[in-house]
Amino acid sequence: MPHLPRRRLALSLSALVLAPWLVAPARAQSVLLSGTLGSSKALLVIDGQMRTVAIGQTVGGVTLRSIGTDEAVVLIGGKPFSVRLGASPVSLGGGGSGGGGSAIVLPAGPGGHFMANGSINGKSANFMVDTGATTIAMGMAEAQRLGLRYDGGRRGMASTAGGSVPMYEVNLNSVRIGDVEVYNLSAGVVQADMPYILLGNNFLSRFNMRRDGDTMRLEKKP
Repeated sequence: MPHLPRRRLALSLSALVLAPWLVAPARAQSVLLSGTLGSSKALLVIDGQMRTVAIGQTVGGVTLRSIGTDEAVVLIGGKPFSVRLGASPVSLGGGGSGGGGSAIVLPAGPGGHFMANGSINGKSANFMVDTGATTIAMGMAEAQRLGLRYDGGRRGMASTAGGSVPMYEVNLNSVRIGDVEVYNLSAGVVQADMPYILLGNNFLSRFNMRRDGDTMRLEKKP
């Protein structure tokens, strides 16, 4: 049988998207849409590293299918996934639905804040990282939407930009972002309007935090 020369495959990713994909059956990655280069390329943050990918190109099992105004569509295992600019990574295996992942990669949103889409007690939630907050904090309207019974929680006061406001302490069964899930966390429900749930230090302290430009990477501590 004739000898077939080995070919080296150059893997490069052109797309502004970050969303998780599976490179090996036992390891999930994350992919985030960070931006676009015209109408044919995108910048992808893949497992914390920025890549450039053209439409139709495949990198690490991820194919860039199309680019829109603020989103891109990628194919992973032949299935289409939409990744939006400024959104959190999509969970695709590895840790899977069990929440057994160990890393979160977040893009910087408007104003340089790091945002994330996730869930609290299994219900969808929008987070903003706040290293100055002691605990996870949210407004009453958001607590009611999540079905949290805060009235019976311990009362206290919280400092906000508008001054001190009453607060109730509640317990959260789980907080999940991507395929990473943290259990049994306290949170403050304040009598104030808050557009996002603040992801405070009682969550962040479970991770080793690293910032690389417009990307923040949280590695779960052992």
